[in-house]
Amino acid sequence: MASRLPLLCLYFAAAHLAEARDVQEPTAAAWGLQRHMLHPSQPSPALEDWEEPSEWTSWFNVDHPGGDGDFETLAAIRFYYGPARVCPRPLALEARTTDWALPSAVGERVHLNPTRGFWCLNREQPRGRRCSNYHVRFRCPLEVVWTAWGPWGPCSGSCGPGRRLRRRSCPGPGEDACPGRGVEAQKCVRPRCPGCSPDTCGCPDHILLGSVVTSSGRPLSGARVSLWGRPGTVATSDEHGAFQVPGVCASSQANMSARVDGFSVGVAQTRANSSSSSVATIVLDKLRKPYLVKHPESRVREAGHNVTFCCKATGNPVPKRYSWFHNGRMLARRELGSGAHLELSGLSAEQAGVYHCQAWSQAGTVRSGTAQLTVLAPGQPACDPRPQEHLIRLPNYCARPGSNGSAYLDVGLCPASTCPGPVGTGTRCGDAGSRCCTVRRLESREIRCTGVILPVKVVTQCGCQKCLPRRGLLRGRVVAADSGEPLSFARILLGPEAIGFTSYQGDFTIEVPPTTERLVVTFVDPRGEFVDTVRVLPFDPRGAGVYHEVRALRKKAAVLLDASQSNMIPLGDLEDEGPIAELVLPPGSIRASDGSPYTGTVEARVTFVDPRDLASAAAAPSDLRFVDGNGELAPLRTYGMFSVDLRAPGSAEQLHASPVTVHVAADQIRMAGHAEALRLWSLEPETGLWEEESGFEPQVTPGLRVRREERVFLAGNMEIRERRLFNLDVPEHRRCFVKVRAYANDKFVASEQVEGVVVTLVNLEPAPGYSANPRAWGRFDSAVTGPNGTCLPAFCDQDQPDAYTALVTATMGGEELEAAPSKPQPLPATVGVTQPYLDRLGYQRTDHDDPAFKRTGFRINLAKPRPGEPSEAHGPVYPWRSLRQCQDAPVTASHFRFFRVESDKYEYNVVPFQEGAPASWTSDLLSWWPNPQEFRACYLKVKVQGPQEMVVRSHNAGGSHPRTQGQLYGLRDARSVRDPLRPNTSAACVEFKCGGMLFDQQQVDRTLVTVTPQGSCRRVATNRLLQDYLARHPPPAPVEDPATFAMLAPLDPLGHNYGIYTVTDQSPRLAKEIAIGRCFDGSSDGFSREMKADVGTAVTFQCREPPARPSLFQRLLEVPASEVLSDLRREMGRVMARSPSAPQTLQGQ
Repeated sequence: MASRLPLLCLYFAAAHLAEARDVQEPTAAAWGLQRHMLHPSQPSPALEDWEEPSEWTSWFNVDHPGGDGDFETLAAIRFYYGPARVCPRPLALEARTTDWALPSAVGERVHLNPTRGFWCLNREQPRGRRCSNYHVRFRCPLEVVWTAWGPWGPCSGSCGPGRRLRRRSCPGPGEDACPGRGVEAQKCVRPRCPGCSPDTCGCPDHILLGSVVTSSGRPLSGARVSLWGRPGTVATSDEHGAFQVPGVCASSQANMSARVDGFSVGVAQTRANSSSSSVATIVLDKLRKPYLVKHPESRVREAGHNVTFCCKATGNPVPKRYSWFHNGRMLARRELGSGAHLELSGLSAEQAGVYHCQAWSQAGTVRSGTAQLTVLAPGQPACDPRPQEHLIRLPNYCARPGSNGSAYLDVGLCPASTCPGPVGTGTRCGDAGSRCCTVRRLESREIRCTGVILPVKVVTQCGCQKCLPRRGLLRGRVVAADSGEPLSFARILLGPEAIGFTSYQGDFTIEVPPTTERLVVTFVDPRGEFVDTVRVLPFDPRGAGVYHEVRALRKKAAVLLDASQSNMIPLGDLEDEGPIAELVLPPGSIRASDGSPYTGTVEARVTFVDPRDLASAAAAPSDLRFVDGNGELAPLRTYGMFSVDLRAPGSAEQLHASPVTVHVAADQIRMAGHAEALRLWSLEPETGLWEEESGFEPQVTPGLRVRREERVFLAGNMEIRERRLFNLDVPEHRRCFVKVRAYANDKFVASEQVEGVVVTLVNLEPAPGYSANPRAWGRFDSAVTGPNGTCLPAFCDQDQPDAYTALVTATMGGEELEAAPSKPQPLPATVGVTQPYLDRLGYQRTDHDDPAFKRTGFRINLAKPRPGEPSEAHGPVYPWRSLRQCQDAPVTASHFRFFRVESDKYEYNVVPFQEGAPASWTSDLLSWWPNPQEFRACYLKVKVQGPQEMVVRSHNAGGSHPRTQGQLYGLRDARSVRDPLRPNTSAACVEFKCGGMLFDQQQVDRTLVTVTPQGSCRRVATNRLLQDYLARHPPPAPVEDPATFAMLAPLDPLGHNYGIYTVTDQSPRLAKEIAIGRCFDGSSDGFSREMKADVGTAVTFQCREPPARPSLFQRLLEVPASEVLSDLRREMGRVMARSPSAPQTLQGQ
């Protein structure tokens, strides 16, 4: 595996050189920006300078100059940043050095091509000069909208069924610029075609030879064949899918249809292949339940305006009939139609409320998510100009008396609400001109603290402005469940579409498509050693980033089977436990992909996820949901999942098997009613949903191979064909939701909730009499916390509180959060749940019985709230039909709590910003994050030599920008973490404000960063490479104090060799979490939560433990009082001499 990284590097190097040879150098673009020549001091072209609506991407830098030069190819950028970060056809390309100079300003010859990228060759530069380090960005067209659909065209064919088309056009440079298709088809019917008329069936010496196959070419037996439009069956296909119909005239071109249960009706026209015979091949597609790919979106409108809600479902057949519901009541189809669009005109207040759609087809029905319609009265403001309360924590030296060492300031917050779109936008599915309630005015204030004046900006007015685009982002890593090794270069599928590959370290980045409600991602191992990993990954729909660690399940070792014999494969092989089930393949049941019988040896790899092993839940596929008869997503309770891989030895071709029997040991199904409800399911990988294959019937048969006594089994039948993942599941109707919130610390302040935390709930089946001793897990669910926490689905029981229990954990970017303590007994004020419901839930943190256990989870009884019990009416467990109540519950209602362990971490921004809500960004020169579309996190690794852990602070002020010089951006505190391998050594990863362009994109600012340990410390070493870099990039930092380290922030992303860690991402939270993980690890691509203090450090401080001073009472006992008072006077005099007469303003000092 280690040899792949050099090969990958060689691949990109070869691509760079090939492009350098093959592309003719651009003439006007060879020295700067293609299509627009710039003076070095000029900013990049504004949006209005372009004929077509377009915008710049963020900046990219994937290659450092070396060897032949600097290369920033579009292929490499899409590989490392993800294919969605750059549009398919960029309009232009801009390149600047990492010092923000244009190529012409530094006298370098470069090449730019928007479709290939940027390259600079050392051999083309003036004598003695080499290429600088460049970053690039691309100009991309803004999303354009289709025109309205044109009229339907004529129906095809001369008789019988046909289809007609309608078209729409895309005003962009090409139809690919608009999402979706420009042509839509619809079934239509002309006059009935003649049936078995004398012209068709009046040829007794003629014969029709036909076959019925699937879309993959597999023969279908038992198909009922008939003449289209005429009742009755004229033939049935045999085991090879073939059929014959005598008497059909060879030249009749008759339409034949075929039907098989589970498949859509297929139609084919006969064609003559001789004077007396004809042939027809009828292709049938497997029925696929409807699946929503577009859900209606919430809208805000003024009374009298129009609105359009849109749904779109896929499946086979594609649903054509939709029903629309308002507040749960079906709307009249005669008035509003039964299409995928619901158009409402002249809105009134009565039409406000909740809307959803339901799509129907031959295969079933599916229900969409809900959308809220808000109708404003004339003159009613959509955005309250008065900001809401939003408290931020001030530094400790700003604490007020009686505040327990902390102080909070209300800096204001604009509500995350939507404003009405412009008049005329109601007939579109998407609001192209969406406006949001955001900050309209900030005011500067000063906070008087001990010895200093702290600047801050507060929100004083909100208003409707254009929304920032919301781009949900997922980052993560795919690793083996058993060893933790990364899954390198795995193919990533988003539904059916391939979107990229994981990196060498298994990392991935996925941009969530707009309007997505359920993100189904599949990771395919290129070596075939792992089961295809299908995950439904939760994300933040508001645009904040989320980090996931995905565990891939390694395939079991192959066993050799004889296809001519009966073969039994046990499912479940835990030590001291019998198998849960077995797979039985009868003789002759294995076939090739074309349906022909297979004889010989078979390599079978059957991998079982055993729910009796609690650790296996993390590697289980999908999210255990199916679409019930009402079209709603419903949960399943699993008794085991398995994948089946059948191949001929040495062949890559998958073999099929049918019929196959699954025997489930009845004594393994212990929950009441589950034996009767058990079903066999297969996974639809494109939707991540389970679909029923068959039921189970009781059967008395010889037992599994390990036990030959007679036992009772549940037998079910299945086919192993296109689908390879199966499940033994029960649809559970005892369901509820659990409310969980995450906080910044163990004070559980409502304004310090943490968003983007992935909370996971694993349902457990307890052993009889031991609710804390689980026998097996039944299902798992994950959700992401938002501004109001999150609600997780679970199984629960009203009559027996411990019928189901749950283990709940929470992570954020690799960091495990702690749960509220429960020892010696859980306290309602700490856990967040009122009594007596807390006792009924039996809350216990994971370390309750053993202090050596981690504190990162809790177990509860899933006791469903009882009607009429006031203490159980407001959470933390809610009935299944009360999801909205759970989601909207106030912070004062009962809920379970997690908190971040890094309590000695503090952040202060002069311009307030919520990292979990990118839309709260404000365009101000002092904003910590200057670009709301791309967030760059920078960290400095500080090594501390000494017996104690130290809090290290970074003071960040304007350094080189004339408008911000000396003004404070913000403060960051981080406590050093001990290195477990080195005594008296710790290190801190301290964030600082990156250098670079400010929000106006006019001029760069190299932030003046001052790092100071909060103790008796002196600087003893500085990273040599970092010292050399700062010396070569003047000016030097003005502060030279041995107790601090100061620098003007570098503009280059230097890396671990310099002790600086830089990560750029579309989510500030993700950028920071990844940078911290690399800083702990001391590498540029690793990730660790265990501090390695001697690796990748920037600066080292030696700190001594402050001498222990006796108390005043002890001193009075040991020496005369007069001497003690004299000492106190001298100490007070020294303190007053050092203190200024007036508070200092905390700016660039």
